[in-house]
Amino acid sequence: MNSLSPYQLRQQIRTGLFSGQTSGLASGYVQCNMAILSQSWAAEFLLFCQRNPKACPLVAVSEPGQFLLPELGKDIDLRTDLPGYRIFRHGKLTDEVQNISALWRQDLVSFLIGCSFSFEDALIAAGLEIRHISEGKNVPMYNTNLPCVPAGRFSGTMVVSMRPMKPADAIRAIQICSRFPAVHGAPVHFGAPEAIGIFDLRSPDYGDAVSIQQDEVPVFWACGVTPQAVITQAKPEFCITHSPGHMLVTDLLNTSLASF
Repeated sequence: MNSLSPYQLRQQIRTGLFSGQTSGLASGYVQCNMAILSQSWAAEFLLFCQRNPKACPLVAVSEPGQFLLPELGKDIDLRTDLPGYRIFRHGKLTDEVQNISALWRQDLVSFLIGCSFSFEDALIAAGLEIRHISEGKNVPMYNTNLPCVPAGRFSGTMVVSMRPMKPADAIRAIQICSRFPAVHGAPVHFGAPEAIGIFDLRSPDYGDAVSIQQDEVPVFWACGVTPQAVITQAKPEFCITHSPGHMLVTDLLNTSLASF
């Protein structure tokens, strides 16, 4: 699966041949989180993303009703090309599906948000281990007490992803990820998880737990699952997001997002 191009991978997803998480796949290419809201909520969510660029770095925003985004890749269809979608109604998760064509409406606006899976390529190229990839798992993600900047009806706290590293590797990761602000940038915290409201690393709120060695510290990045947390508080009548770890794989190169 990892040998497939982004286009080939999307075709596998569209036809139902692949429905897994996308970490480590299509190396070198940008992956995106997604949130889809009705036009009546879109302006406030756009403002929320602009005020919280660490957690919600925007890669693209659609026109109302638009589900084809050729600027992100060949034949991309947002209704079929993510391996997992979550459906929220009035802030409650009501379903997880692999295709949202039957739910599509002309008033829906899609937000594509940068994903930490993109900067993992740069970390691996620098010789750093990414534990969830080496263990074949989804990245562990946690709710925190780090407040987001409110915008209209949207408010809440940040969700973070975690990768364990030796302290020297954590410093190197900070240096590398600072080059990629469009995909969450540098970590927001490392060590002392309780300082940001995380009390059991073995029980992530999303994704899978990974092993942490005695000489390692947990390193936390802002995560694009944050919109799902604030959506449950804002309670829009209808919303679609990606399932955690199940991203849109684009044809954009990760290097195109590097700031220097």
